[in-house]
Amino acid sequence: MHWIDAGIFLVYMIALLGVGLWFMRKNTSTDDYFVGGRGMSAGHIGLSVVATDVGGGFSIGLGGLGFVMGLSGSWMLFTGLLGAWLAAVLLIPRVYTLGRDHSLLTFPQLLGRFFDQRVAFVAGVICVVGYLGFTSSQLLAGAKLASAAVEGLDLRTALIVMGTVTVLYTVLGGMKAVVYTDTIQWAVLISGLALVGLPMAFLAVGGWDGIRSTVDPAMLRLDNIGAVQLIDWAVTIVPIWFVGMTLYQRIYASRSERDAQKAWFIAGLFEWPVMAFLGVALGMLAHVGAEQGLLDGLVGDAATIDPEMGLPLLLRAILPVGLLGLMLSVYFSAILSTADSCLMAASGNLITDIIERFRPATDIARTLRLSQIVTLALGVVAIGIALTMENVLSLMLHSYAFMVSGLLVPLVGAVFFGFRDARAALAAMIVGGGTTVSLTLMEVALPAGLDANIFGISAATLVAIVLARIFPQRTFQPLR
Repeated sequence: MHWIDAGIFLVYMIALLGVGLWFMRKNTSTDDYFVGGRGMSAGHIGLSVVATDVGGGFSIGLGGLGFVMGLSGSWMLFTGLLGAWLAAVLLIPRVYTLGRDHSLLTFPQLLGRFFDQRVAFVAGVICVVGYLGFTSSQLLAGAKLASAAVEGLDLRTALIVMGTVTVLYTVLGGMKAVVYTDTIQWAVLISGLALVGLPMAFLAVGGWDGIRSTVDPAMLRLDNIGAVQLIDWAVTIVPIWFVGMTLYQRIYASRSERDAQKAWFIAGLFEWPVMAFLGVALGMLAHVGAEQGLLDGLVGDAATIDPEMGLPLLLRAILPVGLLGLMLSVYFSAILSTADSCLMAASGNLITDIIERFRPATDIARTLRLSQIVTLALGVVAIGIALTMENVLSLMLHSYAFMVSGLLVPLVGAVFFGFRDARAALAAMIVGGGTTVSLTLMEVALPAGLDANIFGISAATLVAIVLARIFPQRTFQPLR
């Protein structure tokens, strides 16, 4: 990498750490640190939501999908639009007031209001594990980006460096730093992709003539996808909008219920079509560039390249000095916007739903220090997990699936059907999450190629119904 590119990227990293230090001085309570003081606008929350959900993992992952299947990969984020809008209409009106009135900080606390503290504790464990995996996927995305863009930088070193910067500024600033930097990072990402990355890649491969003469025509269609794949994406991604800790933190951080709903509508539109088609189009252009030999000397042929490395390698091959540093900062913005939020979610769950269950908070300053220490420790663990993984999108979707299969049934039952059986909720969480993890780790060949998450949710539903209807609990935990 030229010194100019390295300088641009270095300045950007220093600026992010500066933001973290600035907000560290502004945080005076756990409300400030974890939910931004509960007074944030729809615009900031909406951009932060989409930046968190799409972020670097999906940016790099979408590029990989576009590299393999073309424009049809955009349907993955259509499920994000569905999830966001359904949550805005159905979920937010039912949970916002409860969160405000009881000063809730986390999603498991909400389940604790519906059921009991045992349910909140288990939900906290599930969220910590799931969001650690998700944070790791973002750090891995950043490492892939950096190692592809910087000659001689191996993946392991890139992961440690990128992870350290991400963890430090998140530890320092808390939720306010996360939301405000997310807004800037999302604007930088969209502008960079739309105004620099896409047009320059399009010209580099020879425009439409170069694309049509190189790729399989199926990659230019929107029906190059099977029904099972669509079902798997929908079952994994739509429900996360109902159980995602990062999303509840932003619901609680919104200054009103209406602002929260507006934010979710904004996020849905930016997911699809905006980011969906930008991501897969760039990935497809990377495939074209690989076939045309633009990546020769950087990697092997198109058949052996890691699809998720295709786009960063294309940018390295075609961008002039200065613009490469800018685009590296653009993509790292996307990665940070998700990694910081997921790390904050895991930290919030561990502090509020697990540690404080055994050691209640008594001193605000001490709690803030503990929050920062826990965030740092979880960040180190996330870097360690990322060092053992290879595929960004796979790690992300597995993390999603684990949380959805463990948390969706109790949440839907409580919010929409008045379900209050804590014992059945606990069983559903353990059986649902356990089923999905077991099927995934054992690599069981499932019927029709369906995702393990479908079977996890089905098992959780069955267990909850059997326990609640056939062996009902005698006493119930009322909603207070």
